[in-house]
Amino acid sequence: MTLPPAGASVRKKKIAYIRRGHFSNTNPRLGEQLRRVFPECDVEEIDVNLDILRRHEGVVIANFFQIIRCYWRALLTRRQTVFLAFYRTPFIFRKIRELMRARLEGRAGEFAFSLQSQSLYDASIPGVPHFVYTDHTHLTNLSYPGYPRDQLFAHEWIDLEQEIYRHACHVFVMGNHVRRSLIEDYALDPARATCVFAGSNIDPAPVALANDNYANQTVIFVGIDWARKGGPILLEAFESVAQRLPRARLVIIGSTPFTTHPRIEVLGRVPGEEVKRRLIEASVLCLPTRAEPFGIAVIEAFHHCLPVVASNIGAITDLVRDGESGRLVPPDDPAALADALTALLIDPVLCRRMGERGNEIAREHYSWDAVGDKLRAGILARLANTSP
Repeated sequence: MTLPPAGASVRKKKIAYIRRGHFSNTNPRLGEQLRRVFPECDVEEIDVNLDILRRHEGVVIANFFQIIRCYWRALLTRRQTVFLAFYRTPFIFRKIRELMRARLEGRAGEFAFSLQSQSLYDASIPGVPHFVYTDHTHLTNLSYPGYPRDQLFAHEWIDLEQEIYRHACHVFVMGNHVRRSLIEDYALDPARATCVFAGSNIDPAPVALANDNYANQTVIFVGIDWARKGGPILLEAFESVAQRLPRARLVIIGSTPFTTHPRIEVLGRVPGEEVKRRLIEASVLCLPTRAEPFGIAVIEAFHHCLPVVASNIGAITDLVRDGESGRLVPPDDPAALADALTALLIDPVLCRRMGERGNEIAREHYSWDAVGDKLRAGILARLANTSP
């Protein structure tokens, strides 16, 4: 199958772009790239929440009963939440696939291909080449230190998750650890999975730094999921840093933990412009995450020439080159984290060198334009080998 040339005097084929919400602002960026790199096609966006489930309230209500049936023990012991479990029942998986296909019934000929972001549902449509762009598989969790097997979702749901990858012509992932999981945990042919990374979700355009040439000893944390991102570990580590460095400060964005420390500023969720302003006022980004599908905050820091101190797990090992663009430490190790932060904060020259190296790496590999170009090349190569 091939696409018509851009500007051809034929009715444009469409791309069915299936997404769920904003996905940490990734979904809008991905939609922009599909429009940029496939000008010969129109993009039809379908939001699983707004366009599918909200139109079928009975399905949503029924799924809450399924959540209780599947996960009542985990809910009682607080090992799971209703929010996380909502998309992990076999019932909702099958219903989304059924409703998606009903929505597009009889329209397969309109689409050049379909692409879904995330791997929580199977949005493939019979007769339409289908692609997936995701930052995770569920079984990737087992690669994180200390992740308990009894915290995995239902085996029946994991079996259905495998169908997502089996029905896709190709799976594009943000991190190499996810690609490894597809191959090792889900028996996906290595030729059907490609790592294309992701880009910054705030404006990556360079601006002058306002961090006293990296000498202001300000650490910044950016993350909404406080516990998973290692926030409590950072608070413990910063106590040690603050004792060693009387001018050290910590700025927390995205989360709102309680603290009375006089040199910790908690901002919670703020607009992207404010995130950018705070990044250029910091000397180091810290992300001591306990599980990390990608870590876009790292990319955003690199685009603003900040070195990064982070955990040596998940996608972080793709992003941060230890000793070159930052420091990697074991997760759940506040002492190692404090030592790494202190070593950077007392050495502005080292901060600058690592931040500039991270910026070089980010501009080369971690931009949405780079992702879009890789997606177009990968999708066209697979479409060329697909029977019409």
